[in-house]
Amino acid sequence: MKDRSQALFAQAERLIPGGVNSPVRAFKAVGGAPVFMNAGRGARICDVDGNEYIDYVMSWGPLILGHTHPAVVAAISAQAEKGTSFGAPTPLEVELAGLIIEAFPNLEMVRMMSSGTEAVMTAIRLARAFTGRDRIVKFAGCYHGHSDALLARAGSGVATLGLPDSPGVPGSLAELTITIPFNDPGAVAAVFAKHGPDIAAVIVEPVAGNMGVVLPQPGFLSRLRELTRAHGSLLIFDEVITGFRLAWGGYPGGGGIDPDLTCLGKIIGGGLPVGAVGGKRAVMEQLAPLGPVYQAGTLSGNPLAMAAGLATLTILRESTECYEAMKRYAFSLCEEMQGLFNRKGMPVTINRLDSMFTIFFTAGPVCDLDTARRSDTELFARFFRGMMSNGVNPPPSQFEAWFVSLAHDLLDAEKTLEACARTLETM
Repeated sequence: MKDRSQALFAQAERLIPGGVNSPVRAFKAVGGAPVFMNAGRGARICDVDGNEYIDYVMSWGPLILGHTHPAVVAAISAQAEKGTSFGAPTPLEVELAGLIIEAFPNLEMVRMMSSGTEAVMTAIRLARAFTGRDRIVKFAGCYHGHSDALLARAGSGVATLGLPDSPGVPGSLAELTITIPFNDPGAVAAVFAKHGPDIAAVIVEPVAGNMGVVLPQPGFLSRLRELTRAHGSLLIFDEVITGFRLAWGGYPGGGGIDPDLTCLGKIIGGGLPVGAVGGKRAVMEQLAPLGPVYQAGTLSGNPLAMAAGLATLTILRESTECYEAMKRYAFSLCEEMQGLFNRKGMPVTINRLDSMFTIFFTAGPVCDLDTARRSDTELFARFFRGMMSNGVNPPPSQFEAWFVSLAHDLLDAEKTLEACARTLETM
């Protein structure tokens, strides 16, 4: 039963646009009213009606240690007793910046802020100021937050809801963003051949997570580095999702690729609102008060988020087996689920990288937004509703990633597979 959730949603619709504070939570892509959650512990989450679920949303990725990890809760509680916000520097933000720079050898300086959107917006402004150019190149299906310059053919909720480019973005600004297919180095070369002297930066998720999980094809990221360097443009890695998700630091498959700027969020805040941009000293010193590029935020470096992030990163750094454990769990789960789909005769493609994966309801390989959109979204919606009714909480969108945490164990995997089998019986 979800009576309390339905009543809350009816109330929320009168008070909040669409009844939610982030569009993908509205369940428009999967049908029905959204489930209102009340508490979480480990890999489990509980709704306001008392139903428990094995959670694979994990707050869309930040909760890599699981819900209410004791060390994170203790760090937040201890800091809250000292103060929640000062509008002044604290030792915590210096310590967290040091940990991030230790984990990312290519980062020489880092600036904290309050969201991934803010981090990307700042990176774009920095790139334009540093190069004296205006154009930005992005990839269809990659979502970099909801700032004006980057909503064209975006992923995440934009893809989920099937929205066109967002109204409210001036055409003159949208024209400065060039959007091309992910995993298409030829398209990148063609854009540079035509607009090279005007391109400030190329921004990319090294592993796309916002059209579902889509891996970079061999040579794609290195080609971006070659072209940007040859044309005097900056390369920006959006690692809001992948930062500390796949390894201690950034995307481990980069093969020594050295982006000029890196955007972070999610895990570095341990479940609290956070964002950061880091990069080469020469670029980062353009930020005020050292340079002319203005960026500010009342809650930037908020001590609660810094404390939660420090607790999370410290555990990830000290646990040598944590990434392998999550990788093994996700690999086994995906293999077993693929077998269930195969026995049902239902064509799916499961894209996975370590502890993040997506089940695409399409037979062919998924390597960009166009191939992701071949998925049967109505079939996914039926699958989603079946999994929820059987005690599993997947992301409510075909075009999002499932996340595994350190808290997921063998019992969670067994129950997930049982839920999948029962769901497929009804489909």
